[in-house]
Amino acid sequence: MDSEYLERASRLPGAVVWTKGRADVGPTGEAQAGPVLPDGCMDLLWTEGRLLVAGPDTRAFRPGPGLRGPWAGVRFRPGAAPALLGVPAHELRDRRVDLADLRPAAEVRHLTGRIDAAPDPAAALESLALRLAAEARPEDPLIRATADSLAAGRSVAATAEAVGLGARQLHRRSLAAFGYGPKTLARILRMQRALALARSGIPLAATAARTGYADQAHLSRDVRELAGLPVTALLL
Repeated sequence: MDSEYLERASRLPGAVVWTKGRADVGPTGEAQAGPVLPDGCMDLLWTEGRLLVAGPDTRAFRPGPGLRGPWAGVRFRPGAAPALLGVPAHELRDRRVDLADLRPAAEVRHLTGRIDAAPDPAAALESLALRLAAEARPEDPLIRATADSLAAGRSVAATAEAVGLGARQLHRRSLAAFGYGPKTLARILRMQRALALARSGIPLAATAARTGYADQAHLSRDVRELAGLPVTALLL
């Protein structure tokens, strides 16, 4: 596996299976890899000898020297992972934790060995995700509707009204499902929509207008706060 990032749609609805090769190590001993930007999602991760869970990020994440890869991952759609893992999303916010911290250690050692030995670790990891989904309680339709509404750019107030929840109820359910409140999720999803537009060639001023920012400067400030880099650096 080289350092190229590749992804495909998963057999698990709404999920993505991805792979990435080993990151280079710089003079300080840190892995040299691009930032992982907040996207409202959680991931089940494999690297040789380890299974981990990536919680929902509120800021860009850069892997340290112990997280060089190579990697395979299953990225769940926003709100889907907590039911599979049996842990509220806010407990994993901005964290990478070993799966053995969430499930029996002996079981995780067995699963890790099987995926290590698999000819296609990404496919083996996807099979594990499918098994977890089959064992989990059904996804809360209100959580799915909340994520879809915010992803479409609707306001938090309009979303709360559409799903029939009061502001406090929506906030409480969002913490458990997404790891943060609906305002933060809406902000992260708006940044992702803006980056997708800008990467397609839409000028930044037009991108800002289309995605609900006050102006291009507002877009630039928000992206820098969430990603830690200028928006132009993320379009290269």
